Amino acid sequence: QVQLVESGGGLVQAGGSLRLSCAASGKIFSPNVMDWYRQAAGKQRELVASITNSGITNYLDSLKGRFTISRDNAKNTVYLQMNSLKPEDTAVYYCRYLGQRIYWGQGTQVTVSA
Repeated sequence: QVQLVESGGGLVQAGGSLRLSCAASGKIFSPNVMDWYRQAAGKQRELVASITNSGITNYLDSLKGRFTISRDNAKNTVYLQMNSLKPEDTAVYYCRYLGQRIYWGQGTQVTVSA
């Protein structure tokens, strides 16, 4: 079992920044991938960014340059730095761990006001 605990969401004005964290605990093995997804109201969940345990990253094209994913393998924690936030970034952000099995965090709300 792997447990994921997200933090760092909240309310921010457009143009502001937030940093999300997701701490993983439990039976964590390599290789693995940790992702951030988001789901806006009435929309499908979409992949925001992913990072392998070796540091290879992938981003949703439309977010490149504004969002940065990183991880600290010693702490089993993945981060999502979000800059120049826009109202359309408003969503629940979920952390996902992909190893031998898939685990999801509970989600953290990000609200960007105009």
